[in-house]
Amino acid sequence: MSEIPSIVLSGSGLAARIEPDTFQDGAFQLVVDGTPQSHVNMGDPRELFFEYVRRIGHVVDLVRPAGTPITAVHLGAGALTLPRYVDATRPGSRQQVIELERDLVDFVREHLPWSKKAQIRVRYGDARDMLGRLPAGLNGTVDLVISDIFSGSQTPAHVTSTEFYERAATLLSPDGMLAVNVADGPGLAFTRSQAATLSEVFGEVAALADTQILKGRRFGNVVLVASRSMLPLDMVPRLLAGGPYPAKLVAGRELRDFIAGARPVVDSEAQPSPLPSRNVFDV
Repeated sequence: MSEIPSIVLSGSGLAARIEPDTFQDGAFQLVVDGTPQSHVNMGDPRELFFEYVRRIGHVVDLVRPAGTPITAVHLGAGALTLPRYVDATRPGSRQQVIELERDLVDFVREHLPWSKKAQIRVRYGDARDMLGRLPAGLNGTVDLVISDIFSGSQTPAHVTSTEFYERAATLLSPDGMLAVNVADGPGLAFTRSQAATLSEVFGEVAALADTQILKGRRFGNVVLVASRSMLPLDMVPRLLAGGPYPAKLVAGRELRDFIAGARPVVDSEAQPSPLPSRNVFDV
């Protein structure tokens, strides 16, 4: 890739480009509106570069026994990093990807194509609207829903409420899991409200993140995991220990203390995620 491919997305008007990883041959980064949104190793899609994506990869690893095919729904496409990971680690998995920006997917497909053998179906439209338009046979059968929805550097308000998560919950099998990427700043008020909202809908919730982010000391990503059944968290501390930065699992009583005082979010009160300062995403 001699030149840096770029496009202005017709839906949002945001600029997107695909940059080569200067430190690793065969790896690339999708940047939208100045925000790094995805990193893909074309030679080995099992490699997850961004820390929060690696946390979600841990959830993928735990949701069913290793190597077992799963049914997954991805809300937000990016460069399809996680669908590629699921396909590589769980061959035969059936995956649905929902993305608002059709030309973003076409752009990624042209410059960072994924395997034609992968059972990945991409559908276009607003994630919340499309949840009600998926095949009826998916209801109650999905092993994992991943919500990683951003417009530029913010998560839109309408995909942060109890009403939204209740729609997502109808897809999940009784022990299926929802993983949500939450971007937040010091104080973690938005993360606490999202954890309270998921607790209201699902009951079982855990948080995975860099320890400095969980302490509210800097802007970053927290992965929230929710289920209507007990979460299989026994292996998580060992998985977190494999990362380059200290990370922590917050669950049970500690999670309840974390969200103390935060109220579940309903549509009428929903707000987008905090807007980070531009230097957070300098690339």
